[in-house]
Amino acid sequence: MKKQYVNSFSANGEQIDDTFAVKFKKPPVAYKGGKKGKWFELRVSDKTGEITAKYWGRDEHETERIYNSFDRGDVVRIAGTINEYPPGSGQFSISIDSSRGGLRKCRPEEYDSADFVASSSKDPQEMLKDIKSMLSNVASPHLKAAADAFLSDSAFMKVFTKTPAAMEYHQNYMGGLLEHTLNVMKITEALCSVHPELDRELCITGAFLHDIGKTKELEVSGSVIDVTAEGMMVGHITKGYEMLTKKLETLEGFPDELRLKLQHILLSHHGQLEHGSVKKPQLPEALAVHYADDADAQIDLYLRLKREAVTEDQWIWNKKINGHIYLK
Repeated sequence: MKKQYVNSFSANGEQIDDTFAVKFKKPPVAYKGGKKGKWFELRVSDKTGEITAKYWGRDEHETERIYNSFDRGDVVRIAGTINEYPPGSGQFSISIDSSRGGLRKCRPEEYDSADFVASSSKDPQEMLKDIKSMLSNVASPHLKAAADAFLSDSAFMKVFTKTPAAMEYHQNYMGGLLEHTLNVMKITEALCSVHPELDRELCITGAFLHDIGKTKELEVSGSVIDVTAEGMMVGHITKGYEMLTKKLETLEGFPDELRLKLQHILLSHHGQLEHGSVKKPQLPEALAVHYADDADAQIDLYLRLKREAVTEDQWIWNKKINGHIYLK
């Protein structure tokens, strides 16, 4: 059973002896100045966060053997020491001295995957029930058919209910996409109650569909959340557009204008071109989905950073938001 988690590391010199998932590793390099041996760096994580680890080898061949013994996504056991550098910075890494510590790949029976990839604290079946309930109130036969084309696709729904919403930012855990989608639908519905001129049914359906491409972009690989080849080279917005277009092509008599509106909501939901959108929102409904999406993602991130902060200071600064969060 894992006992030491990344978010608890706060003391320089703390001894570490526990399991971690490998996010990536860098090839061994020789020491400067002719010192014998090699060292290498890796990034490891658990469900609470991630941290850099450095293996300081004394024997070049042994270091190469250890480096080649594990891959990204594997779980390794690390015996090392927490190192804070620069002193007082709050920036921690794990130092593994080969003469005193160790690094080895773990067997599957030596760890619990739940320690490395967290799951939503909310019941997935209840969240799915809420999504279906909201969509059941859509009266438009065409929009209802568009939503049902995905809801009735068991292969899609199996992935949709388990996929994380992101690698590192918002809802980065199993079931995160389901949770995020429901939140965006609820926020969008609230916007429709404030602005009744909005096409509520288009908004709700668009909110449900806006991130379907994440099912092709993200996966849980071994014990880490990873980006697929499609996700890296095509991205979830374009994949979502492709998935939606294929489904709509199977629906006889689906109106062209409505097809364009749904496609536009997916293509514009990041709001700005520099943020990955293919188009900027040109419909008030597309704008509503964009702001609902951004609001949920940003608030979830802020709440998590505040919740995970380990400090007595009143503020923290975090590079993910490039700013401060007040903790009191």
